[in-house]
Amino acid sequence: MRAFHIVGDQFTELEAIPDALPEAGFLWIGSARREFEASIADVQAALQRWTGAQLFDLHVVDLVNNQLPSNFDYTSAYDLLVFRRLAAGAGSEKLFADDTRGTAATARQALAAIDTSPVGFVAFDRVLLTVHPTDCQVRDFFAQRLQALTGGSEGRSGPRMPTSPPDLMLRMVNHMVDSYLELRRLLTRQIDYLQRELFNPRGRGSWQMLLASRNALHVLEDTCEDQRAAIVEWIDALDEWPEETEPQAIREREQLRVRSRDVLEHIERVLTHVRRLESSTETAVQMHFAEQSNRTNNIMRTMTVLTAIFLPLNLVTGFFGMNFDGLPLIHSKSGFWVVFLVILALAVGISVFFWRKRYLGRT
Repeated sequence: MRAFHIVGDQFTELEAIPDALPEAGFLWIGSARREFEASIADVQAALQRWTGAQLFDLHVVDLVNNQLPSNFDYTSAYDLLVFRRLAAGAGSEKLFADDTRGTAATARQALAAIDTSPVGFVAFDRVLLTVHPTDCQVRDFFAQRLQALTGGSEGRSGPRMPTSPPDLMLRMVNHMVDSYLELRRLLTRQIDYLQRELFNPRGRGSWQMLLASRNALHVLEDTCEDQRAAIVEWIDALDEWPEETEPQAIREREQLRVRSRDVLEHIERVLTHVRRLESSTETAVQMHFAEQSNRTNNIMRTMTVLTAIFLPLNLVTGFFGMNFDGLPLIHSKSGFWVVFLVILALAVGISVFFWRKRYLGRT
């Protein structure tokens, strides 16, 4: 569990959780989910000292739940946002980087490595509590990034230090949405590989992995829908906040609205891309079954044409194979060659006829 103090353009990491709130700025408490669950009593006591309020038991259960979908809730003292991240699991990029040819096992492992663990945000007036998965890099990333912003050396158009807990929360959420770009490249490369294998005549079972990939995209779509619903509820709750009268407070409120709409727009883009991949996968599956049906038709057509070619040949050989003594050419020395030439002419003639009719060949 790490504690940070943000005031103005200064960002400081504290050695321990303070007994009281600083006079200015706000606190950011970032904790892994297991650590938060183990020290919930201390966290509740600290929140009581700082804000005069504690987390409700149901919200504590939500924060420690590793399977909870994205959602938003609020109380008179704080706002609660649970947001599921979309990120490539550890080693996913390395799988395809090391395996340049691409294999079924690589695609399956990369598909199973998609991480959608939830991150919890509790925003008080001057305290932000974040609960992360154990391997989540969001906390460390923002700790380093805000430390680099200390001093306000950036220009007017550059990034600035967050001014409130909701501001920092929205920046983290936006970062988690933007991290989907890495996952997008991984999924696109994986699905392209599976589609190529799907139409490979020597490929085996690739369509099953493509179906599994389609199911994974369904899960991602549901996750994005939950994310969008949570952000929409947050925006609605933000509009219901009491109106501000001070210019600085009005500007900060407008900034929160702008960031919220930006996060929502990014989620919409992610959702659009997931649906596009889902549609592409669905089309590939349908094309696979259509190609299999077309291949079966070609095989049956070829076998039918071969049967039609050999049918008159069998008729001729069956006719001269009858056990009669008075058959034409049966006692002639050239009879065999005459019948052979007739059979050969029939075979060539029928084959040419079928070839001109496009009954033979690949198309």
